[in-house]
Amino acid sequence: MKLPLEFYENHDTITLSQRLLGCELVHKSPEGTTAGLIVETEAYLTGDPACHAYRKKTVRNAAMFGPAGTLYVYLIYGFYYCLNVVTGPEGVGEAVLIRALEPTEGLDLMGERRSLDPTTKAGLRGLTSGPGKLVIAMGISRDHNFLSLTESGIYIRPRILPDFEMVTTTRIGITQGADLPYRFYVRGNRFVSKP
Repeated sequence: MKLPLEFYENHDTITLSQRLLGCELVHKSPEGTTAGLIVETEAYLTGDPACHAYRKKTVRNAAMFGPAGTLYVYLIYGFYYCLNVVTGPEGVGEAVLIRALEPTEGLDLMGERRSLDPTTKAGLRGLTSGPGKLVIAMGISRDHNFLSLTESGIYIRPRILPDFEMVTTTRIGITQGADLPYRFYVRGNRFVSKP
């Protein structure tokens, strides 16, 4: 069951960042299905200096200005891609970065993509414990930019993680807006990129 479009349209970006925790990201690809519970997110708002949409719409960030529930996939450091869920109304550039997943399906395929052995503790944790890692493990690329989470092979299932405590803290790897409490994660989950 996919989260409906209304889920993305009816919540602000901060609320969505929190409500996505414990939901399951799924990618059905020709190679097979991979999935993982979302255990860490970061919010990026239109008035936020760390947000790609802070200055204006560009070719790179155009997907961010699409309708809520759109995928925004971008390249960082010239090598890694990151996956974001567009959250604002069309024309407003806001999104939630998916920072970490707890793998639930397709672990062998994830391991092949990441060149890791998912049967070992370190190999399993290394599959999806960071935004660049999870994109590789899930087989997501720039080709998926602009796709809809309600109309494509990449989608999110409703929350299935049982009761958990959410941690609210500052974001990682940014210089502007670094003091804003826009990162959320599942306390004690070993797949979180940085507790």
